[in-house]
Amino acid sequence: MGSGSNRPQEIEIGESGFALLFPQIEGIKIQPFHFIKDPKNLTLERRQLTEVGLLDNPELRVVLVFGYNCCKVGASNYLQRVVSTFSDMNVILAGGQVDNLASLTSEKNPLDIDATGVVGLSFSGHRVQSATVLLSEDVSDEKTAEAAMQRLKAASIPEQNTVGFMFACVGRGFQYYRAKGNVEADAFRKLFPSVPLFGFFGNGEIGCDRIVTGNFILKKCNEVKDDDLFHSYTTIVALIHLGSAK
Repeated sequence: MGSGSNRPQEIEIGESGFALLFPQIEGIKIQPFHFIKDPKNLTLERRQLTEVGLLDNPELRVVLVFGYNCCKVGASNYLQRVVSTFSDMNVILAGGQVDNLASLTSEKNPLDIDATGVVGLSFSGHRVQSATVLLSEDVSDEKTAEAAMQRLKAASIPEQNTVGFMFACVGRGFQYYRAKGNVEADAFRKLFPSVPLFGFFGNGEIGCDRIVTGNFILKKCNEVKDDDLFHSYTTIVALIHLGSAK
């Protein structure tokens, strides 16, 4: 992680964290969502998805989505079911799977230790532009990592008022790059010298190569089959632009 023009640090051992505060931006709506898997009722109501901007929302541009307690039975299937409700739309999807969830409301509404679910943010508004790139298993040295970031650069997303996200598999990092550390974060900083970068090492990655900018949408992922959105031993890098400053 790294803010401003600082060198982003890939922290693989030890505890770390970040907080990202979004201001109120005219013409842009950012909505959190949280769906808890209920074994007695696996139905996802359309109303729930609509309330958080995931359905019936023509201005939806980006969804950051995360599954938690991913090693529990049924957790991955539930995550895929949630994502499938909006994955066929022309939006950017990026995220990953993590061990557990901590939130500002967890003390008031504590989750069962075995609870599984899906959380995230939806970004709506015609000013939002975004792009994602998938670093596949074949990306395993500095040259191929930089080439992947070049694909992201080619999307021509404005870099002012833009934030970057990197969701990498725990199997990547230092050992994956033959004892070379910080390869992917350094490649990002080389191509995007002023864009802050945040992220984590997780247990599964969500996303593909895609661009959403203005009226132009590049649809990849084999026309977005669910199987093409969920990965392992990969890294997803996303740019989200929140409009030009007025």
